[in-house]
Amino acid sequence: MKSLLLKQYLEEVAPKLKKEFGLKNDLQVPRIEKIVVNVGMGSYLQKIGKKDGAEVVENVAKITGQKPVIKHARMSVSNFKLREGMPVGAMVTLRGNQAYNFLDKLINIVYPRVRGFEGVKSNIFDKNGNCSVGLADHTVFPEIELDDIRKVHGIQITFVFNTKNAEMNKRVLEEFSFPFKKK
Repeated sequence: MKSLLLKQYLEEVAPKLKKEFGLKNDLQVPRIEKIVVNVGMGSYLQKIGKKDGAEVVENVAKITGQKPVIKHARMSVSNFKLREGMPVGAMVTLRGNQAYNFLDKLINIVYPRVRGFEGVKSNIFDKNGNCSVGLADHTVFPEIELDDIRKVHGIQITFVFNTKNAEMNKRVLEEFSFPFKKK
């Protein structure tokens, strides 16, 4: 079953953007290729005094519905109390229907739950046209039970588009009612 956002993109957004930007080929229309959800757990593990990031990995798996890949340190850095092979992050890549489901959840459920949220700045796009947003608190996701939380950690979410034009990519998110700050 297709995600509601994916269905909306295929039926309404893509034809509208194709006409708006004067694109001749359907493959030129900007679309989300993947969404990467990343959690750094280096300082998190130091604060709780553990070397096992199972709690963070479990939280990311609940949030995304997919088992994350654990990233390990490539070299030791004594100033950061980091040893080679220690877990430093967890990452999940969402593609296709899962990516659009996650975006739908982010726009309609998560952002309204963020305390004091006024919108996302519009300068979140990099030189490749991708955009990254961060959340300081992972407990805004509905899958996380507040009774089981020992320490709050942040999450970084990167939207990777097929085009390098930030203006076109921003229009895709605007069509999905992404909460950008009003000027």
